[in-house]
Amino acid sequence: MQKLRWGLVGGGEGSQIGFTHRAAAQLDGHFYFDAGALDIDTEKSKSFGRKLGLTDQKSYGSWEEMLEKEKKLNKEKRLDLVTVATPNSTHFEITKSFLKEDFNVLCEKPLSMTVEQAQELVKLSKDMGKICAVNYGYTGYPLVRQMRSMIMNGDLGDIRLVFAEFAGGFMADESDAQNPRVKWRFSAKHAGMAAITIDCGIHALNMACFVTDKKIVKVSSDFFSGIKSRELEDDNLSSFRMENDVAGRLWTSGLAIGRTHGLTLQVFGSKGGLSWKQEQPNQLFWTPINDSTRIIERGHPNLYPSAKRINKITIGHPEGMIAAFSNIYKDLFENINARKFGKNPSELSKSYPTVEDGCHSLEIVKAMKKSVSLNGSWARV
Repeated sequence: MQKLRWGLVGGGEGSQIGFTHRAAAQLDGHFYFDAGALDIDTEKSKSFGRKLGLTDQKSYGSWEEMLEKEKKLNKEKRLDLVTVATPNSTHFEITKSFLKEDFNVLCEKPLSMTVEQAQELVKLSKDMGKICAVNYGYTGYPLVRQMRSMIMNGDLGDIRLVFAEFAGGFMADESDAQNPRVKWRFSAKHAGMAAITIDCGIHALNMACFVTDKKIVKVSSDFFSGIKSRELEDDNLSSFRMENDVAGRLWTSGLAIGRTHGLTLQVFGSKGGLSWKQEQPNQLFWTPINDSTRIIERGHPNLYPSAKRINKITIGHPEGMIAAFSNIYKDLFENINARKFGKNPSELSKSYPTVEDGCHSLEIVKAMKKSVSLNGSWARV
């Protein structure tokens, strides 16, 4: 099967997310790294691109230069997918610009700074007939896909309650509050309408929606700033309601010293409950009602096809975040490749997080902000 051409905007030298995307995009051999505009500094961008093996012609000094030159290439030589891994405030402009020139885009979360911008990208991607995905990469874990399939198959019965957390101590050091790498995350100008909720909370919220296949319809929220110098919140405790009157709880925080990463998801239904932690992603805990807890292992032959399809190594070996992100790229490859050659992608490949999912996340956060302004009263999404 022919590899597709892939380009990266952002993710310069020293960037964790840049390395993750480069490794993930190429892990399954579906994409090859063809072009990049990797740093806001022109010379650093070109130099780092060459260091990574890009040609002088394909190592660009800016995303504008990359777009201008790539759009002029014939169909066979154009990029098949562009990943946007830049600061939040630039996502909308870059994503919109590439979509308008007929490129497929994978944008880092959040999709944009406002709901209105996100809605514009939803419409634009439809008008252009291009894929616009959002990197909720944790949905690429095999056992997260297993959770979704179990819920969709009715194994849990009627879903009653979802409890989602993304709380760690990674933003708890007050002496680090003025560090430029941290400070921007709490600036409305650079981060958007919220801080920890946009940075971490929307991952947990998206996963709640993903595994249940339900949207959130209203929220009641309490934002808190433990470090008072911060413009935006570093802790959020919210209740929410989903479609079909499913109750939900979210706790997201950067103040939880002692918790390392903190992304967990629990789903409780009338027939049983599921529990999964990102720090131990190869195990899913399944408890049927009035029975003992069982451990579902990644790689086991009895998993649903959605989980078996994206399993990469044999059972018992650790498989982590880069592999999960690569499964998003696997989904995108199958869908882009199918469109390119006039075929139909497999149904299982359509689980990637879409522009509509990115828009819904921002709609939720906007409602949370409204709830906070109303002292925690319920706000419609």
